[in-house]
This record gives sequence, C-alpha cells and structure tokens, in this order.
Amino acid sequence: MTNSKDGKLELLADKNSFLILVDYQPAMFKGVGSGDKTVIKTAAICAAKAARILNVPVVLSSISPKSMGEFIPEIAGLFPGQTAFARKIPSFDALEDEGTMDAVKKIGRTKLVVSGLWTSMCFAYTALHAIRDGYEVYGLVDAAGDSTLDAHKYGIKRMLQAGVIPITLESLVSEWMHDWNNPKAGELVKEVYSKYGAMIGFQ
Repeated sequence: MTNSKDGKLELLADKNSFLILVDYQPAMFKGVGSGDKTVIKTAAICAAKAARILNVPVVLSSISPKSMGEFIPEIAGLFPGQTAFARKIPSFDALEDEGTMDAVKKIGRTKLVVSGLWTSMCFAYTALHAIRDGYEVYGLVDAAGDSTLDAHKYGIKRMLQAGVIPITLESLVSEWMHDWNNPKAGELVKEVYSKYGAMIGFQ
C-alpha cells in the first residue's frame, strides 16, 4: 500500500473509502475549548449518518470508557450490533489497538477518513500511524476539537506536514454522494446537509 499523487487526485467515494471516529466520549467533550462543542459534535454525528446512509464502512474507537464514558449514543446507536472498540491498552493512537486495527484491515480499502477528540493527540496520532502504514489519510477537521485553540491549530498543521489531506463535513458528504442523482440524495439533505452549515439548509 503506497501513497501516490494520482491516488490523492481520485475523489472519495462510498465504494473506495471508510471512516474512523475516535474518542467521541462525554469526558473528552468536556475538555474541548478550541471551538463550539455543539458544532463539533454535530459534524461528527453528520459524518456518521452520511456513512450509514451510503453504506460507507465505519470503525469506532474509544479510550478508557469506564472513566471517559461510553462512545456517544448519537453515533454508536447508528450502528447497532457493531462494537465501539475500547482500546485494551489506553493508547492515544487508536490503531495501536489490535481490535481496531483488525477491523480496519478487514475493510480492505486504502482511503481512510479520520477524526476525533482531541485533535493534537488521538486524532493526530491515529492519522500519523495510518500514514506510516501506507493509507491515504483524510482528516475531517471540523469534527475535531482540542483543549485549546492552539492545540487544535497545530495538531492540524502537524498532520498536514505529514501528508494528511484536510476535508470538511459538507465536502466529505458531497464526495461520497458524488451527484444529486444519487438515490440517497434526499435522505442526505434531510438527515445531514440540513443539520449542518447553511449551504443546503433551506431545503
């Protein structure tokens, strides 16, 4: 698996990518000071909803749920019967967890979209690990937050320097959907676009 310029020019699609969401847990949200927690949470939920609607594979990973709380039900509840992997070793890097990594490998896709709390730690370390392993990594930046604005800002800068491709929620969903002829377009407008931002909120 190698990163290539040509690969990065290929748009994300529901059939060529997958989503990892890391540490969307109550205690992690409490520590977010870099931006509006409601906006960040909504972006993460909308990404998960879009993935469910379009059948994009999703992997959920959490850290120390006994102390940090379980993965938020607004996301975990979208995938009944699917495990939100509680990392056996409480590493900041979700891909150091065997269960999480096994789930990623089983998906068998090379384009990985990732976001999480906090930006400079669990999100960044997971993204950097994926880059090292040869994945083409897209960082969903508006679904992420950190303890301070600088921590969030420089966490993103660090990922960009390492080759992570930044993306935002509406751009991600639009790439996955591809065009308005997609049979899921109406559901995406109702469940995703209208819940976040203003671009198509009037529909």
